Amino acid sequence: MSKKPIIIGVTGGSGSGKTSVSNKILKHFGNMNVMLLQQDYYYKDQSHLTFEERLNTNYDHPLAFDTELFYQHINDLLEGKSIEKPVYDYAKHTRSDEVVIEHSREVIIIEGILILEDKRLRDLMDIKVYVDTDDDIRLARRIQRDVIERGRSVESVIEQYVNVVKPMFHQFIEPTKRYADIIVPEGGYNQVAIDLLTTKIGTIIGLEK
Repeated sequence: MSKKPIIIGVTGGSGSGKTSVSNKILKHFGNMNVMLLQQDYYYKDQSHLTFEERLNTNYDHPLAFDTELFYQHINDLLEGKSIEKPVYDYAKHTRSDEVVIEHSREVIIIEGILILEDKRLRDLMDIKVYVDTDDDIRLARRIQRDVIERGRSVESVIEQYVNVVKPMFHQFIEPTKRYADIIVPEGGYNQVAIDLLTTKIGTIIGLEK
């Protein structure tokens, strides 16, 4: 790789639409020059805990993530190296034995709820994007996702949201909005913002003039 990759951070609360934003950018460039590295892959290994103990993990707290490994892998990609990305087993609530080999790209999108919470990660990013979506919309999307895709009850999703997700959002995630260079309302539905981002990225990597 002839030049240092560009790092773009995309963050926001659960259900904000940050993944939609990231995927639309990827789709625009056809995955050729752009890669996506999601913070969700970097939940800590919990194999030393019992299954019951793992169920009590607060996945919306900064301590749930292996930030050291995440930071190291981003630096490796910046140096043009390949990484062995961990895989998280959501059924067992711990890290899988599998890894995924990822090669560096011209543009690396870092996506996750707490990527702007750690100064070391922020300092690696060239563009920081915060996807800003109302609480009620995020809750509705979370219910739809967890009930349909993960087989959970509506009651359990709401209980977790009220007791864990929402408090952690207001304590740790929402305050990171002040670090963002760009604030995108309504996530992937905001086509104007997507167009601006893809144009900027295209200019950086020489695809747009």
